[in-house]
Amino acid sequence: MPGIATSEIEVSLVSSKGFWLLVDNDELFVSYAEFPWFKHATVEQITTVELLSPNHLYWPMLDVDLAVESIRNPASFPLISKSNPSFQQTR
Repeated sequence: MPGIATSEIEVSLVSSKGFWLLVDNDELFVSYAEFPWFKHATVEQITTVELLSPNHLYWPMLDVDLAVESIRNPASFPLISKSNPSFQQTR
């Protein structure tokens, strides 16, 4: 039987440049420049976050998974998804 979850996560501040995320005792800044998936998200979408394991964050309303380490050290994770403005969906 699983134990009681002791890890906590909270979004403490959302600004025009990114947001602050409290994971256990660590305060991390999630920059929109480094993590563009959040740039146009609502406050509700950003603050609805789950800590699935000590190093795995999930935003269910955005379907975004991130490793905590990728926020601590984004240079070690250089792949960033970019939308293609010239792509047009046809019907």
